[in-house]
Amino acid sequence: MPHTKVGWMGLTAVAGTLLCAARLSVAQAPGAAATPELPFTHGTIANGATKSAVCSACHGPNGNSVNPDWPRLAGQSAVYIAEQLRLFRSGLRANPVMQPLAATVSDQDINDLAVYYEAQTPTGLEADPSYWQGGQALYVRGDRAREVPACIACHGPVGRGNLAAGYPALRAQQSVYVVKQLNDYASGARYGGPNPLQASRNGTMMFTVAKRLTPEQIRDVASYVQGMR
Repeated sequence: MPHTKVGWMGLTAVAGTLLCAARLSVAQAPGAAATPELPFTHGTIANGATKSAVCSACHGPNGNSVNPDWPRLAGQSAVYIAEQLRLFRSGLRANPVMQPLAATVSDQDINDLAVYYEAQTPTGLEADPSYWQGGQALYVRGDRAREVPACIACHGPVGRGNLAAGYPALRAQQSVYVVKQLNDYASGARYGGPNPLQASRNGTMMFTVAKRLTPEQIRDVASYVQGMR
């Protein structure tokens, strides 16, 4: 799979502007999720390495899961990991495995685990040769006809995400897991509680975008990000 070429700056800029504007409106809306403290303030990689022993049973050594249903955490944004662990702990993100585990972790545990996993290097599978080119087109250019912005605007040219904005890294993520999450966004099942669209500070955007994707587009872009490094 070739490297993503940087030749779409105009479209990327437009998509980035639209998504940033959407994010601003979400942040200012009543009931929107508050921005949590940065995990780097108190978290340490060494402590996170020790605490990750339990997590490795599902997420693999150094956060490189080999089970397609469980996400790779290696290289994931610490800000994003910390947010999601708090959502699992509060019950706003439902998962029969993660909820009871997250209920036992402290804020310090979350910070330590988040910075540890961000420091790890993601490895894994290649993109499916039948689908990655369509996924690359969507990731880089979006789909104007369906009003789908380019994924690159928030998740970056090589899928490393955006730390300051809390957008997650996607590179090397399990395609099966990505398909599941996009479908959960589209169906509204990703978050719960009285205001699920605003449970996550960036959730509203993904609920909106995922509903506009076809099943084929979800399959293709999931395959593409699986092969990103």
